Amino acid sequence: QWRRFTFFNKQSIPATTSGRSWETLRNIEITCSTCGRGSLIFGDILCSRFHGLVHIVNHNFQVSTFKAFEITLLHLFQLKLHNVLAAVGIDETGINPVIKVWNMDKRDKNGNPFCGRVQSTIPANNQPSMVTSFCVHENQALMAVGFAMGSVALYKGDIAKDSQNKTIHLSIESDARITGLSFHGVGKSSHLFATTEDLVVSFNLQDKVPKKNILDHRGCQVLCSTLSDTAMDHQFIVASTDAVYAYQPDARGPAFAFEGEKWMAKWFNGYLVVVYKDKGRSSVPSSSSMKIPEKNIVTIYDTKQKLIAYSSPLPGVQELLYEWGSLFAVAADNNLVCLQEIDIHQKLEMLFKKNLYSLAVNLARSQDLGDEGLVDIFKQYGDHLYSKGDFDGAIAQYIKTIGRLEPSYIIRKFLDAQQIRNLTFYLQAMHERGLANEDHTTLLLNCFTKLKDVDNLNKFIMTPETELHFDVETAIRVCRQAGYYEHALQLAEKHHKHKWYLKIQLEDTHQHRKALAYIRQLPFNEAENSVKRYGKALVTHVPEETTDLLKLLCTDYQPSKPTNPQLSTRSVSKSNGVDFIHIFVNSPDMLVKFLEHLIKVQDNAPETVYNTLLELYLQKLANPNEIKSNSELESLALNLLKEISVKRYDTDQALLLCQMNDFRPGILFLYQACKLYQQILRYHMDHEAHGLVVDTCRRYGGEDGALWQQALTYFAKQQGVDCRQHITQHHATNETIGSLTSHPHIEKHNLLPPLLVVQLLSKNSTVTLGVVRDYILRRIRQESDEIENCEKSIADYQVETQEMKNKIEQLKTGATIFQETRCSLCSFELELPTLHFLCQHAFHVHCFESYADNESECPVCLPKNQKILENLREQEQVGIMALHEQFNNQLKRSSDGFSIIADYFSKGVFNKVTLLTDGDSSKPPIGGPRSHGIDPGLQKELLMMQQANQ
Repeated sequence: QWRRFTFFNKQSIPATTSGRSWETLRNIEITCSTCGRGSLIFGDILCSRFHGLVHIVNHNFQVSTFKAFEITLLHLFQLKLHNVLAAVGIDETGINPVIKVWNMDKRDKNGNPFCGRVQSTIPANNQPSMVTSFCVHENQALMAVGFAMGSVALYKGDIAKDSQNKTIHLSIESDARITGLSFHGVGKSSHLFATTEDLVVSFNLQDKVPKKNILDHRGCQVLCSTLSDTAMDHQFIVASTDAVYAYQPDARGPAFAFEGEKWMAKWFNGYLVVVYKDKGRSSVPSSSSMKIPEKNIVTIYDTKQKLIAYSSPLPGVQELLYEWGSLFAVAADNNLVCLQEIDIHQKLEMLFKKNLYSLAVNLARSQDLGDEGLVDIFKQYGDHLYSKGDFDGAIAQYIKTIGRLEPSYIIRKFLDAQQIRNLTFYLQAMHERGLANEDHTTLLLNCFTKLKDVDNLNKFIMTPETELHFDVETAIRVCRQAGYYEHALQLAEKHHKHKWYLKIQLEDTHQHRKALAYIRQLPFNEAENSVKRYGKALVTHVPEETTDLLKLLCTDYQPSKPTNPQLSTRSVSKSNGVDFIHIFVNSPDMLVKFLEHLIKVQDNAPETVYNTLLELYLQKLANPNEIKSNSELESLALNLLKEISVKRYDTDQALLLCQMNDFRPGILFLYQACKLYQQILRYHMDHEAHGLVVDTCRRYGGEDGALWQQALTYFAKQQGVDCRQHITQHHATNETIGSLTSHPHIEKHNLLPPLLVVQLLSKNSTVTLGVVRDYILRRIRQESDEIENCEKSIADYQVETQEMKNKIEQLKTGATIFQETRCSLCSFELELPTLHFLCQHAFHVHCFESYADNESECPVCLPKNQKILENLREQEQVGIMALHEQFNNQLKRSSDGFSIIADYFSKGVFNKVTLLTDGDSSKPPIGGPRSHGIDPGLQKELLMMQQANQ
């Protein structure tokens, strides 16, 4: 049997004295009722001297009335979607009933609702018959009237208009009154349900002539049929004596075994309301022909939850209406009783007290309580089962709270070792819904390991990636800590956690070859990163294989199992070998092989590769246990240095390595390659290799003249050592060896002034003046010849200068006669206007303007003048550079640098240089400073040409 509850509160509507209240309807005989659009509507048969009235009750239970029929109302129908009221009543005795339709939003001239349709309703045989049932479709296009003689009049068209309406007569069963009518569906799926006391039928209204479809040979009494809402898919409900049946348009639906004689059946808000006749009471006649039971029992059923929401006796129930969220019953003496449904929270509290949690859940879902409300129910239900010791049932309810209830509340309850299995179920559910964090994953895997549930552990680990609901790295870490290395490796390999896979293989299982094979399968970038991270361990345990892999990474690496072979063949990546050098910190032999491979296959190997390999070679040279011979290693090192030199790499690092390891051939090679001749000389001096000192000067003295001076200074400072053979000439085996002082490069470039040579050699006690006698005599003769040449040049320049001054003076004071008769440009005879220059060149004005680049310069003399100016500039630059070199040499050799600088200042070397240009012709630099090293003859000629052009 269904459980009984009291989900409704009963209260009577009190009578009010102000206005026309419900109290005014106490004495009428209600014949019909309807509701909707915020009103309760009643029809009567007699009210004082008035009858056939419609009474409208608003939400304040105030009553308004208008005249509908002359005698009585039989049926009322208020549409829910439109403010339209339809009724069937009697205006004249003995005449067929009349259908009237009112638009409740409009008013006529008397202030009553506007009646848009008045139509007599006649059965199929045109014989007068009482109307026993009436209904209207919500689409306002269908209306049906059922008669006591067993037929139905179906009206198609706008129900609010008299015109354009089509009437179809449907026959159900002769001489059997129609006890109920209801429209089902809309559009093409519209049907009409009809009942008699013995039949339930349906008509498909889309057929031109609707055919009768008998659904059941069991009917019902008047007022005992209704149409359900969406809670029961709009099924037609028929309340028979033995049960309540539900029907679809084409078949019978479920049945409910509610026994007892039914007086009325209504449906509202998902509830089925049945009014039963009291078996212990008999009916008494009333003022009308209709017999009203003296006492009834009103029962409200929740067919979805299979419970009785309310059941209570109520005397003389005449009408049941649902409006404003409440159920209203018109009882004996026209008492209006309200059945108000309690809220969902009160219902749940009632169910909780009876521990009916399953019912509470279903009820909350039907009431759309939401997830938050359901979670509280599941929690209380789980707590109830947990307190009873039903841990399996409790965890099933707690699982339903996932995502809403804090997981720690449940986890703490099941941390006991005996409830680990239940805790595992809960944690699995969390992972399936994707709501688990790292801690939950850790806890779940620990549960699997403690229960030794390898099957579930395998299932959990092998979850497809599309259904993955846990943090993979957390799972790997937990399996590793628990000693389930194979599971951790499966997880890592499946989800491409290369770091974890290699960490486990190298640190836990020590399978270095498997780790290396795994890296060999990875794409380039991942393989490169893995080798950088774990290369030291791999080189230590599998040096040959690891070195081979590194060689591949730096040349033409391809994964052993490429995921996309076509893509792999199109693009080849290469690593920088320098990034792997640190891996070989404990394996120098493997590093040598690796670096030699890089240099062999790469034309542009990094400089670091060469330097590192050179360092390794030099270390092997110093290692007495080295297998290779010194000569072989020296050859390898020198060849490497040659490549460094050829590739123009920075040799500082290589030179430093050679010096640190005292690799003499390498040091000298790098000095020579970098043209560091003075370092070569210094190296031989430091090692007192006197013959090599002289040989160095002879070989490289032509490129660096300072070598001779340094060598002479070196030998001069050698006390107690006879160095005369390296300073002077001597004969050995008929071969002449030049001395330092007699070398032609010294005399040619004046690298060693005689006085300086004497001063240097005077510091050596073993060297006498005779050693440099010939050199000094030769230099004296050279300087005497140079003095004579200079004096002769001075005399010539003085003569030319005087001639130039005389010519300038003549130009300034005397007249100049222009006798040119032809243009110097076009060679035609001159015609005025003409232009004459002091250089005796004349031009037509138009020729001069066409060819001249400068209006103050003669076009004919200009190329020659420009050439002289260029020569002056070149001579100036050469003089400055020569002077600069001379100044630097003297400054380096002098012990008193200040005196050298003061001497050059006194000669005006550092004065500002002034050059004559075209724009400075008005201010000739006569008597001013001139550039050092400029040929006076050139300068004199330039001045003369400028004066002539002016």
